[in-house]
Amino acid sequence: MKHDIDKHCRRNITGLLLLIFSSSLFGQIQFSKQDSIQVVTMLRKADALKKDTNLMLYFGRQLIGAPYVAKTLEKNPRERLVVNLRQFDCTTFVENTLALTLCARNHLTRFEDFLTFLRLIRYRNGEVTYVNRLHYFTEWIANNTRMGYVEEVSEPNPPFTKTQKIVINFMSTHVSLYPMLVKNPSWISGIQSVEHELQGREFPYIPKEEIANTAVFRNAIHDGDIIAILTSKPGLDTSHIGIAVWHVDGLHLLNASQIHKKVVEEPMTLNAYMKRHPSQMGIRVIRVNQLR
Repeated sequence: MKHDIDKHCRRNITGLLLLIFSSSLFGQIQFSKQDSIQVVTMLRKADALKKDTNLMLYFGRQLIGAPYVAKTLEKNPRERLVVNLRQFDCTTFVENTLALTLCARNHLTRFEDFLTFLRLIRYRNGEVTYVNRLHYFTEWIANNTRMGYVEEVSEPNPPFTKTQKIVINFMSTHVSLYPMLVKNPSWISGIQSVEHELQGREFPYIPKEEIANTAVFRNAIHDGDIIAILTSKPGLDTSHIGIAVWHVDGLHLLNASQIHKKVVEEPMTLNAYMKRHPSQMGIRVIRVNQLR
């Protein structure tokens, strides 16, 4: 009887701590019971995996079939840390996969730990505000590199034979596409400051016409790397992101696909996929830090 009471008390205390954690540390967190159960279940299963398991691929593949839904972070009157493992766009798919990976790598199985990583991955300095959300992937890479979670791959040359010069202003010049920005025009100046800070930075990348199924490329790009697809569309740095996975026929992309309307391991090679999109110029490669 005493054991049952103790167990009940621990459960209530855990729930109370999570409530305090959710409201005081982050301000507002949006998640469903289904999300929290799924996270904990996945992390507990992952804790029994072999040490050499590629966790980015493991968790990414666990999410295959989840629907693609755009702007899942843009539906609140004020910024919240949104946890949604039921619907993804390309960025939230990679963010959630990375948060799960970092938890598993550190043998952490609590939902609170997942929330901490997701917050630090998604927001500049972990501050949950709209302006501090890492909207442009170039800044996302820089912030997560500072946190020690990832590092950008930039050599050898070849295949990193070209340089991207950042020229961005898409958000501040297309405010109507961002529902929360439309409702809060005072935030636009903050977005413009971020854009100004990123202007002119240069990064090596692999041109899409040079992506090949060779030893050089297999050495340069590893399974589980994050692939950022660059675009020639004015005002943007990237147009899509996903996770690298090598098949016998070449490099493929595990991603939340707007084309397939769900998370898929793209059946065609990345080379073939990018040839169908004239505005896609090439790729930057981001590797999850093995020390975290």
